[in-house]
Amino acid sequence: MRELILLRHAHAEPAASGQSDFDRPLSPIGVSEAEAAGKWISEHRLIPDRAVYSPARRTRETLEAVLGITGYVEQRLEDSIYEATAGTLIALADAHRDVDRLLLLGHNPGLERLAALLHSGSSSEYRGMPPGAVAVLAFAGEGPVEPGVATLSAFWWP
Repeated sequence: MRELILLRHAHAEPAASGQSDFDRPLSPIGVSEAEAAGKWISEHRLIPDRAVYSPARRTRETLEAVLGITGYVEQRLEDSIYEATAGTLIALADAHRDVDRLLLLGHNPGLERLAALLHSGSSSEYRGMPPGAVAVLAFAGEGPVEPGVATLSAFWWP
């Protein structure tokens, strides 16, 4: 893998009475944020080879809005992303290092801790990743995805 793009789902509606967190849809603001993320990804020529995403409704809707702008790519639903730790996410990214550019779409705190872990080697130094934010991590070699091996090459939020 050459680059890993981390995308946090955009703003979602609060859970309605009796609705699970898992089933929360994007808010109208979230739809706009997801489309803006797609435009940013497209303008910076960061179209992924594969998108791996959480099954939560808000992540699926974020991905649809982004890919509606960038064009469709190979997609893989990954149950383990929902409520994943940075350790789970690093193993998942490593399992997909056969592609040059991977988009990993999920949730905090896992994504922001993953960005810190890959960049600095410690997940305790994360700074935050707002809804709809994009972090791009560049890898120098073809080795395994592990703590401290990436450079944060871009960070954007709506």
